[in-house]
Amino acid sequence: MSPIIHPEIGMSLRSELPQFVALAPPTLMLVAAMLSGFSRKKEITLWRGFEWFSGLALACATASLVIFLANPTSQPGATATSLPGLVVSKAGLWFAVLVQLLGTVIGAFSSRYLQGQPGQARYITQLCSVLAAVQILLLADNWLVMIAAWAWVGAALQHLLCFYPDRPFAILAAHKKRIADRLADVLLLAAAGLAFLSTGHASLSEMLQQVSPQHLDPTLGLSSICLVLAVILRTSLLPVHGWLIQVMEAPTPVSALLHAGVVNLGGFVLIRFAPLLEASDASRWILVVFGLVSAVLSGFVMLTRISIKVQLAWSTVAQMGFMVLECGLGLYHLALLHLMGHSLYKANAFLSASGTVRQTRLRRMQGLPGIHPVSVLTAPVLCLAAIMLVQWLMKADAWPWWWTGVLALSWAPLFWLPMQTGSSRIADGLLAISGFCMTALLTAAALLWQWLPLGVANEPSLATGLVALAGMTLMYLGLVALQTKPMLLASWRRWSYAGFYIDERYTRIALKLWPARWTNTASTAFHPATP
Repeated sequence: MSPIIHPEIGMSLRSELPQFVALAPPTLMLVAAMLSGFSRKKEITLWRGFEWFSGLALACATASLVIFLANPTSQPGATATSLPGLVVSKAGLWFAVLVQLLGTVIGAFSSRYLQGQPGQARYITQLCSVLAAVQILLLADNWLVMIAAWAWVGAALQHLLCFYPDRPFAILAAHKKRIADRLADVLLLAAAGLAFLSTGHASLSEMLQQVSPQHLDPTLGLSSICLVLAVILRTSLLPVHGWLIQVMEAPTPVSALLHAGVVNLGGFVLIRFAPLLEASDASRWILVVFGLVSAVLSGFVMLTRISIKVQLAWSTVAQMGFMVLECGLGLYHLALLHLMGHSLYKANAFLSASGTVRQTRLRRMQGLPGIHPVSVLTAPVLCLAAIMLVQWLMKADAWPWWWTGVLALSWAPLFWLPMQTGSSRIADGLLAISGFCMTALLTAAALLWQWLPLGVANEPSLATGLVALAGMTLMYLGLVALQTKPMLLASWRRWSYAGFYIDERYTRIALKLWPARWTNTASTAFHPATP
């Protein structure tokens, strides 16, 4: 005879199951960190244990997402857990799967990358600590839990960045990151205190439920400003971006973990606080300004750099600026898509950096052809036509018209044609068709993403959207000038190569206000350059 389960008990089990499964990934990674920290076993055994724990955590994160989406009783946004200060949300579960997947792959790569090197047990401990802290941050529903988890991520990552203690620039980068993190912690504590004074709640869900878009309390508005400034510091936007460029001396898998996962947490936090951002125009404008400036200037700097890994680092700064810009514009669905796509791309780019460097060197040995000026001018029009055609075919109107213009300017380089002697019209036509297909696929992916149950909703703003469109237009005109009249912008190229000397000035101020010894000898003292 089969056992009989009371309907109410069965419903309770179905509603509690995804909560318990969602708590498994941080618990497993925390246990793995403790075991590797106290174990005296061989490195190969420790790495095998990490693979088991991380793989099981990935399976639990995936199962939690599937159960949560399949459970008809789950709320569209978030469901509180049995543990205080934690909540299960759809956006958090999507990102939890991504983070654990990347952590598992990066760990497997690290086991081969660090083979034969000392300190592998310490590396495994800190890697597990980072993954556990990130998973807790994704579940945080309390100001103090979120702040503590984010600080824990930075502290564990600090040890990974300084894995090679004899590399001074890695130590300097870690010191500059520590300064940015502590300033962000102060701003987050201020935001938490102001929010508590305004609403009387430390819970994020309860606080966000009291946000009124029509009339925002000034205290809560100031809390929102402190929050977005803290996110800007954590996501390494200009002018505190320098440490992200200099951590290239850390192990390559650490760079993959940092660029593919950790810096993206700022975007997730902004999406989590979307109702508060929608009610605070000042916060949205801060995000738009910092995001747009970082995206544009970092994009120009990236074009002038020679080192492949440094180009990838500057690309991360530009992409983080673009993602923050999307949050400021109220396009949270697209920001989450951008966040996940960037994470997967950067993880692959860093873990396959050796192959990328080899291919780039071969292309440079063959000579880099210039860009045909006609294709530079016509590319935005062709790209716009491709985007609008896909929108018409799919009968989708997922974003405002000005965002279509931003996408057309962003993807226009896909239609650029090389200026080669003897090139046939057939070859140019094939390249144009390839650009059209790539644009169509990207547009279709972005439209399909809007239909996924992510628990977030877009709230676009026309005023900020027009500013973003104008900024992207200026950036594209600058690219056109660099391609068609490079000699007229020679001085601009020198400033761009130097990163506009922003990081040098920030480094001087940082070391003056918070001195630290980061060199072994006086002969390697750091003297930042000035224009």
